[in-house]
Amino acid sequence: MRFSDFSFAFPAILSAIMLTAILGPGGVNSILAIGLYNIPVFARLTRGSANSIWTREFVMAARASGKGRFRITFEHILPNILSIIIVQATILFAIAILAEAALSYLGLGTQPPEPSWGRMLNEAQTLMFLDPMQAIYPGIAIAIAVFGLNLLGDGLRDVLDPRLSRKR
Repeated sequence: MRFSDFSFAFPAILSAIMLTAILGPGGVNSILAIGLYNIPVFARLTRGSANSIWTREFVMAARASGKGRFRITFEHILPNILSIIIVQATILFAIAILAEAALSYLGLGTQPPEPSWGRMLNEAQTLMFLDPMQAIYPGIAIAIAVFGLNLLGDGLRDVLDPRLSRKR
C-alpha cells in the first residue's frame, strides 16, 4: 500500500509521459505506462472493499464453521467486491482511452502505421482551416467512447449494487 501511496503523489499523465519518454514511444510502452498507474488504484479499491467485507457477520459465521481464509476470500469476499471492481474497470478504461490519446497526440503513444485518435488529432491540426472535419471526427469518437464507457459503468453499478436492488 505504501507503493500505491507513493504513486498517487505523481499525476497519472505525467507519470505516463515520463515512462514513455524513458522507454521510447510506442503502443506497448504507452499501454504499460497507463496500466502501471492504474494498478495502485485497483489495489487500494480492492483492499478497502475487502477489509469492509471481512468485518461482516456472514464472514464471521464462515470462519466459525471452519473455513480457511483462502476459501472465505474466494467464496464470500470476491463475489461481494466484484461489482465494485467491474465498475471501476469501466471508468478507468475510459480514462485510459483519454491518456492514450494524449500520449499519441504528443508523439509518445502508438506510432504510424497503427491508428490512434490522438495522432489523428495531432495530424489534423495542420489542416484545421482547410478541412476542420479531420479534427472533429476523432474528437467526437473519443468523446463518444469515453461517454459510453462512463454510462456503461454507471449502468453496471445500478445493476450490480445490492443496496440499489432492494429499492427496485
